[in-house]
Amino acid sequence: MLKMLKYMKKSIGWILLIVILLFVQAYSDLALPEYTSRIVDTGIQQKGIPDAVPDKIRETTLNELTALMDADDASQVSDAYTEAEDGVCQLKDVSTSEREELNDSLGMAMMISMALSSEGIDPTQIPPEQIQAMLDQANEQTEQLSDSIVTQMAVTFVQQEYEAIGEDLDRIQMNYILHSGVQMLGLALISMIAAVLVTFLASRVAALLGHDLRNLVYRKVISFSSAEMNHFSTASLITRSTNDIQQVQMLMTMVFRIVLYAPIIGIGGIMKVLRTESGMTWILGVAVCALAVLILVLVVVTMPRFKKLQSMIDRLNLITREILTGLSVIRAFSAEKHEEERFEEANHRLMKTNLFVNRCMTFMMPLMMLIMNGISVLIVYVGAHHIDEGALQVGDMMAFIQYTMQIIMAFLMISMLSVMLPRASVSANRIVEVLDTDVSIREPEQAKLPEQDRKGEVEFSHVSFRYPGAEEEVLHDITFTAKKGETVAFIGSTGSGKSTLVNLIPRFFDVTEGAIRVDGVNIREMDLKDLRSRLGYVPQKGVLFSGTIESNLRFGAEHASMDDLNKAADIAQATEFISQKEDGMASPIAQGGTNVSGGQKQRLSIARAIAKHPEIYIFDDSFSALDYKTDAALRQALKRETSDATTLIVAQRISTILHADKIMVLDSGTVVGCGTHKELMETCEVYQQIARSQLSEEELKA
Repeated sequence: MLKMLKYMKKSIGWILLIVILLFVQAYSDLALPEYTSRIVDTGIQQKGIPDAVPDKIRETTLNELTALMDADDASQVSDAYTEAEDGVCQLKDVSTSEREELNDSLGMAMMISMALSSEGIDPTQIPPEQIQAMLDQANEQTEQLSDSIVTQMAVTFVQQEYEAIGEDLDRIQMNYILHSGVQMLGLALISMIAAVLVTFLASRVAALLGHDLRNLVYRKVISFSSAEMNHFSTASLITRSTNDIQQVQMLMTMVFRIVLYAPIIGIGGIMKVLRTESGMTWILGVAVCALAVLILVLVVVTMPRFKKLQSMIDRLNLITREILTGLSVIRAFSAEKHEEERFEEANHRLMKTNLFVNRCMTFMMPLMMLIMNGISVLIVYVGAHHIDEGALQVGDMMAFIQYTMQIIMAFLMISMLSVMLPRASVSANRIVEVLDTDVSIREPEQAKLPEQDRKGEVEFSHVSFRYPGAEEEVLHDITFTAKKGETVAFIGSTGSGKSTLVNLIPRFFDVTEGAIRVDGVNIREMDLKDLRSRLGYVPQKGVLFSGTIESNLRFGAEHASMDDLNKAADIAQATEFISQKEDGMASPIAQGGTNVSGGQKQRLSIARAIAKHPEIYIFDDSFSALDYKTDAALRQALKRETSDATTLIVAQRISTILHADKIMVLDSGTVVGCGTHKELMETCEVYQQIARSQLSEEELKA
């Protein structure tokens, strides 16, 4: 998955913004338990009085308290209050650190004062030495209690002081609760806005990644030669371009929303828990260990199955594609049952693997909830004992539960991601495998341009070729030259290498030995686009694209005029059936050209090449679906049109190439004869055998 990061450079700004928003959201979420604790402890239990520092205090009470402090603390407390008016002193503006120091000093004095008052002793009458002894004893006792407990005990003193002054404690309590509630709502609103923005931006970044990956995979596949296409099946490439990229895109949406957020909230929650001084941190360790073991077991068990899952989807797509492509053949041979069983086998294996993975993941949520609820019960049980001992407040326990749940939820989010991560990781590796594949057909670093006066010349110089991974050569030491205006034909038995030979010219494969030159330049040294722009290629199997007849004819000549298209169709003997269609050139062509016959498909493929006006025509057995009459008419029209171009024809029928300037006879990848029809009938035995099997005696003598 880390390899995907390099494809996200253009989204780095959005990613940084997402991280900032996640910190904002985490800060807001982590602050909420503190406010809950304050509302319970301060707002409800302490009636809105936060600490032992009263905003107002009677002068007599202040004097009693300072009498129970050492000289430095007494001076600091006295300086924090204004001179008495009507016997009441007001607290000055103090910093947070100063208030904490005042809270410690006043809290200790208030506890001692309450103890002395219960025994009827006047604090002002106690000697300084005795006061110091009492302070030391009180310090030893309070070391066993938390600061919040000490503060809560001192708050009772403040409440009594406020009542003596005449303050409305109910109003103070309500104001505190309302103020804290408004702050909580504000934080919740900030968290919600941050979460919405993160989700929006994460979806945007993930969608952009998916878009870029599809583009990169498409461009890479387009650059593949036949060798790379044979390495990856078509079904697999389709799966990698769609399902695999979708898996990565979905994961990336979750990564920015969960994977980045979970550590932030988890670490922040742990830091908050450690600061609560609750004595229950060990419970958190138990929860984290239990969750880690659960997630590890799930990943170890499911990861191998996820790897198999994508290959099974490939297999299912392959079978589906084969069945749909060969549906007519399947019906003709009554093989529906066999293909149905083949599909069902692949489908059943995919279903079983999916069921296994989903069943494993089914246990995840119940086990997570069991751990979560068990930890909550354990916290309440242990916390209740601490509260009973006076070492913990109810609000602190509630805050501890909330922080623990946030930490567990962080692990829960990561565990949910573990469902998607293995499969997405496999998908990412499959995508990277395509993108990192070395293309065997490379563009030259310094492309050469042929001379302007050399056009339409094709030269094979001692060319040999074997398919990648094969041991035997398909072509061996082929040498010939086709000059401008010439028609060179290739004939031979099935498997003799005719189609392979002409497919080397557009560099669908590269030669193993020797060189091919077009217009005097080695095709390895020519720009691929420049090379292929000089060729008009008609494949053995006519290929049409969904659209219209016009859009298919414009495939190689986008700016061709309608006159050029009509002329190309006329030469290819396609005008008759085009004119019979209701919309003419605008008639639709279905995907793969399934709504036209084989002969019509071949004629449109030929017309598409003619409309391009190339220097070199390559016809790879492109007349096989035509009847003799149409074949003859097409060849006559084509000869007039291509008189200034070089024509290379692969043919099975001798009648198609009788009048070629040069006929090359191939047998097992080797040239066994070269010349005109008349010359070959005298010198080449292989050609004679082919001719006698196809032509009558009258035709042979003609």
